[in-house]
Amino acid sequence: MGRMLEPEEIVEEIEAFFQPKLLTGKRVLVTAGPTEEPIDPVRSITNASSGKMGYAVARAAREAGARVTLISGPVSLPAPAGVERVGVRTAEQMLEAVQQAAAASDVFIAVAAVADYRVRNRAAQKIKKGAGGMTLELTENPDILAQVAAMKNPPFCVGFAAESEKLAENARAKRAKKKVPLLAANVVQEALGAEDNEITLFDDDGEHPLGRGSKLELARKLVAHIAGMLAGAKRSRAKA
Repeated sequence: MGRMLEPEEIVEEIEAFFQPKLLTGKRVLVTAGPTEEPIDPVRSITNASSGKMGYAVARAAREAGARVTLISGPVSLPAPAGVERVGVRTAEQMLEAVQQAAAASDVFIAVAAVADYRVRNRAAQKIKKGAGGMTLELTENPDILAQVAAMKNPPFCVGFAAESEKLAENARAKRAKKKVPLLAANVVQEALGAEDNEITLFDDDGEHPLGRGSKLELARKLVAHIAGMLAGAKRSRAKA
């Protein structure tokens, strides 16, 4: 109280004011960043992710008038203004946080680069370096998006796919496997850690290239597409 906002925050609020309020009254749940799976108290395995795309999506949803909860793995990014952030480290912690919030959410956007595996034989103490190698036994992590999509009354689910090849083929297969209405896909080599990205959306109507732009610009286009799909579903229910 009594302290002026930082200039960056003022600019962010001004930009938000002029964005179309396409998700007013909606609750949006977003995951972002990587997860870290401990090997011992000082080592871990993870997926490379800056969290920038997920944070941009959370900001864009909030700009569109939604009430946004952001469940984030360990990243060095400030939470977008007006967004509730929940910090987690592991995939299991992220799943637990998502489960607590999913039932009350209208939209779930799974942007996080969740580690596919965790260490089964995690050491309680630091493993000392020996003369030979080290063997880790890995077990598969839970599929957070698939679990939310399989709920009795799931929110509108949006997945993200970071592919290194065959973008369209792999994205369509992932959307079918996860059973989600919308999936955003990009080439991981071009997006990782960068300020810009190129995304293509996949839904029942086919492919929708969003072009190349800043991650915030693409996040706003994604939010607009989601809002259009929600409006279309509402009109269909009204006709039925």
